[in-house]
Amino acid sequence: MQNILVLGAGRSATSLINYLKNNAQQQGWNIRLGDFDISLAKSKAQEHPSFTAIQFDILNKIQTREEIGNADLVISMLPAFLHFKVAEVCVDLSKHLVTASYNNPDIDALSDIAKSSNTLILMECGLDPGIDHMTAMAVIDEIKEKGGILQSFKSFTGGLIAPESDNNPWHYKFTWNPRNVVLAGQGAAKFIRNSKYKYIPYHRLFTRLDHIHVKGIGDFEGYPNRDSLSYRKIYGLENIPTLLRGTLRKVGFSEAWNVFVQLGVTDDTYEVEALDQMTNRDFINAFLKYEDTQSVEDKLCDYTKIKRGSETFEKLKWLGIFDKTPLPIQKGSPAMVLQALLEKKLKLEEGDKDMIVMQHQFVYELEGKTHHIDSSIVAYGENEHDTAMAKTVGLPVGIAVKNILNGTIKLRGVHIPTVKELYEPILKELVEHDVSIKETRY
Repeated sequence: MQNILVLGAGRSATSLINYLKNNAQQQGWNIRLGDFDISLAKSKAQEHPSFTAIQFDILNKIQTREEIGNADLVISMLPAFLHFKVAEVCVDLSKHLVTASYNNPDIDALSDIAKSSNTLILMECGLDPGIDHMTAMAVIDEIKEKGGILQSFKSFTGGLIAPESDNNPWHYKFTWNPRNVVLAGQGAAKFIRNSKYKYIPYHRLFTRLDHIHVKGIGDFEGYPNRDSLSYRKIYGLENIPTLLRGTLRKVGFSEAWNVFVQLGVTDDTYEVEALDQMTNRDFINAFLKYEDTQSVEDKLCDYTKIKRGSETFEKLKWLGIFDKTPLPIQKGSPAMVLQALLEKKLKLEEGDKDMIVMQHQFVYELEGKTHHIDSSIVAYGENEHDTAMAKTVGLPVGIAVKNILNGTIKLRGVHIPTVKELYEPILKELVEHDVSIKETRY
């Protein structure tokens, strides 16, 4: 029997836990599922014969070392800032670690020690980062192997609402951490286009959009992620003229979101005074000029250059930001207030299904001719709990775990899934779970 320790039983772990349950008996796994909230761990384990739910506190060094020491492999679904604490102990005790979160310099610095202790630390094995790396490298490696020279690589991913559950004017609902959505894009976006370095400051980010069509799904818009330039080295594309990674939204989202950016209500650096005395309307008015004779609506339209009655205005009105309703929180930053307002209107309702859309766009030259490949993934959730987001984050982790423990993956050190030994078995099995690539070549 092999022992797996899963740390974290939150929403992002649902599909992973189900995958482990479905494979535990055949693979000979014993799984300990730990969470600070023992009731949450028990609800996810559901008395499965291969699962044991435990109360786990990563700050308890004795418990952490004991639990990791008894495992053959650790899966960390904890908040990202806690992964280094787990990784340090895993390397010290020669235990493999898999997580969906971003790699960082502190963890990367453990690579040589991990190799010497015969340990694999596999980072960024979820959706974005994760499946984006795997699907990109599958095509990049193919192009390179036949002698092609990549001229352009653009990649866009979005966690969206499925068409049958799209029933609000934003065409969007929260399928992941709302805080990350509110704070998205802060800091300059940087990328390269036609060999020219481009930088977009946050206050202009949602006005500089790419327009993307996904066959069979429809039209989207994409705004650039913060740092696309670092992916030149990650993907082995140091000399590529164009490289851009971005986030997908339905058409019209960015223009409306830009209103919040221009107002300053996505700022998370200070606390707003007297929130307990404010309504939604008062909060928005606090970021507009003082003018007794003009309505809040008109002041907002004047400041942000939108028209009253426009689709953008109606999106904002639908959120209730002009209502004389007491704010849902009484203490916090502007971003925290905005998040609380949005969560009331944009949360997943019972029966809602979400949708993941990813598209890579490649342009390469081969034997004097220019070739294009559009590589897309569209995945759907089953309901508000078994979401496409949880599936595409959790399944790659589970598949990687299986292939590490059965010896198919033999790499050691700190890695992300950009090499064939890692991405091939994961992508192959994802197809069985309705997560597959569809390509258009021209």
